[in-house]
Amino acid sequence: MAQLPIRPFTAARPAAAWKLQEHEARSVLDALASKAILLDVSQNEEPVYVLPPPMAGSFEFSMMRVRGDVDQRLLAQLFYEYITVEEDFIKALFTPGATQLGRVFVREPVPTSDQALHVLDYERASAVIASAPDMGVGMCYCRHKRQHLGLACDAPMDICMTFGAAASCSSARTSAAASRSSATAAAAAVG
Repeated sequence: MAQLPIRPFTAARPAAAWKLQEHEARSVLDALASKAILLDVSQNEEPVYVLPPPMAGSFEFSMMRVRGDVDQRLLAQLFYEYITVEEDFIKALFTPGATQLGRVFVREPVPTSDQALHVLDYERASAVIASAPDMGVGMCYCRHKRQHLGLACDAPMDICMTFGAAASCSSARTSAAASRSSATAAAAAVG
């Protein structure tokens, strides 16, 4: 893992670093992607891999499905402790250092409104669903984690939606390909 690039890469780079044939490196990378340790997307019909962001990313992906290869109850307990109870992690993530989270840099371009994050109302979410080329509906990481902690709520579990490249990503193995009707039903369940 330490030899993998931070930016997106093809199997050729780790193959060279690991002294493997490219197909052997791809098998290792695909196995890592199946465990949500890497994300993979197809670009020009070739897999491209990237490390998931640590927050939010690898934690969430590892709990967005039921898995038999790890003790998810223990994982949920550890995530809860790490993120909720052990405040040192969150404080270290968001507060120290010269570069503060959300700091504005002089002469940096301001994100346009199409680059901003938005919480969509049902009608706007429905429009995204209607126009998305690829969709996935997966298990809610938060609810799955809380279920393992004995703190489950009555809200639906399969409501986390991905669209476009994220949904077509084969390591969106965390979600199932969704039809427009199932994605619309998931959106309605949230509202």
